[in-house]
Amino acid sequence: MPYRPTPRTEAKRAEARERVVTAAHDLIARGGYKAAPVAAVARRAGVATGSVYRHFPSKADLFAEVFRRASQREVDAMAEASAGDGLVLERLAAGVALWARRALRGRRLAWALLAEPVDPAVEAERLHFRRAYRDGIAALIREGIDRGELPDQDADLTAAALVGAIGEALVGPLSPAGEATDEERLVAALTTFCLRSVTDKESPHVRDRLAA
Repeated sequence: MPYRPTPRTEAKRAEARERVVTAAHDLIARGGYKAAPVAAVARRAGVATGSVYRHFPSKADLFAEVFRRASQREVDAMAEASAGDGLVLERLAAGVALWARRALRGRRLAWALLAEPVDPAVEAERLHFRRAYRDGIAALIREGIDRGELPDQDADLTAAALVGAIGEALVGPLSPAGEATDEERLVAALTTFCLRSVTDKESPHVRDRLAA
């Protein structure tokens, strides 16, 4: 008679899988993907190394799952920060500022999500979420154009350029961010750059709020 898992065994399996994902996330957040070999993940999760492969066919599959979850949290946070009915520039500023602050608070994780060399499976996830960032910013720009708040422009092109610029400024090889960085000054400068990139003038209302 074939074995049929019970609700209890399925719950235990799901709980062990979550421990593995959490352990991998914690190690990656501290030291990037190189800091998360399967043996280290298994030790941190409190499971045998072979158990990791019962949940994920390969390390790449595990990393892709970690990346997917971590990136979705960042995309959702930015979307929430830029939601509402207020001025488009003000909402764009809020979204960019939140993205920057979260990246600066978790620099290793941000580097892993945005720039660290990765397996093709993880790179595919990265491209998916870069598109999500682009699409969210592009939607804001199109809304601003429709409402007469922004000049006519190619919203997708502008948004793609901003996603690349933000990532480079925060974690790329040319990033000025470091241990001695004045983080709020960097956030304000990056936000101002983004605002100036979508319009021919900076909104005094938004500028005043950023300086507050």
